[in-house]
Amino acid sequence: MSETSNIQSFSYRQLWRAALLVAVLGFVYAAMLGRLTHQWWTDENYSHGLLIPFVIAYILWSARARLPRVPKRPAILWGGAAVVCALFMLWAGTAGAELYLQRMSLVLMLAGVVLYFWGWRVLRLALVPLALLALAIPIPAIIFNQIAFPLQLFASRCAVWAMQLLDIPVLRQGNVIELMPLGATTTKKLEVVEACSGIRSLMTLVTLAVVFAYFTYPRDEHRNGGRFSWLKRYGFWRSTIILLSAVPIAIVTNAARVSGTGILARYYGTRVADGFFHEFSGWVVYIVAFLLLFAVGWLLDLCARRKRKGKDDAQGQRRAQALGVETAID
Repeated sequence: MSETSNIQSFSYRQLWRAALLVAVLGFVYAAMLGRLTHQWWTDENYSHGLLIPFVIAYILWSARARLPRVPKRPAILWGGAAVVCALFMLWAGTAGAELYLQRMSLVLMLAGVVLYFWGWRVLRLALVPLALLALAIPIPAIIFNQIAFPLQLFASRCAVWAMQLLDIPVLRQGNVIELMPLGATTTKKLEVVEACSGIRSLMTLVTLAVVFAYFTYPRDEHRNGGRFSWLKRYGFWRSTIILLSAVPIAIVTNAARVSGTGILARYYGTRVADGFFHEFSGWVVYIVAFLLLFAVGWLLDLCARRKRKGKDDAQGQRRAQALGVETAID
């Protein structure tokens, strides 16, 4: 049977099951999904969540040729346990009015359903879509504030440091920067508010890092080996480094944005902190951050190619030496 026939038979066989599952999950999580979509639409910190369903759909569509070839070994016990835990999380989150618990139960529910019907191999293919869904879920406000405020302080410190390098008189009180614009008679205050903390760009860039690492993963890697052979693969460490580098890149680029705003406020007044410049600089920061993320992946690939070339050259030299020895013996 051809590969196309396998794909078609797999699709037809699973279509009714997928439709039934979507209907059941849609009924169970309808209220929660409505509130989540509304928050994505109204909260700028999580507006990237509106794109996540489309990205997940594209990832699943791009993997449609691999799904029929993956061995299907349903893990009924583990999958059933995950589904029961997800339902309990949904009930507990609803009873306690804890939105994060309700929403994370959907991620666990989807993982449990995949395990129950198809097994661990298929779940491994679904890890990236599940991770993207988890990243799009707004974190609890208490955790959000614990992350945002230190980032506000860091950005304000960086702005003061940059202005002092340019001999600009400035005073910082927490996340408030006080300076004297040129031509002004009174000092002006710039407040590094929550929106300028960088947490928005941090969450967005981490999501982009996952997508970027997935679509640029070296697919030609040799995948045979033991249970933990993935720890020796270049693709795993490349993805890990890209994902981890997203954190300092987001923080540093946002700090540079706040520093630039403070310096411009010295020469053009504090009005640069609002309006067009504020919005435009935000988009510039996103572009620069993604270019830096792309540069990290490019440098990793460059180093890997040079290392591979060095190994190939060394093997070629050893073969040449061995051939020379055999020729001398003959």
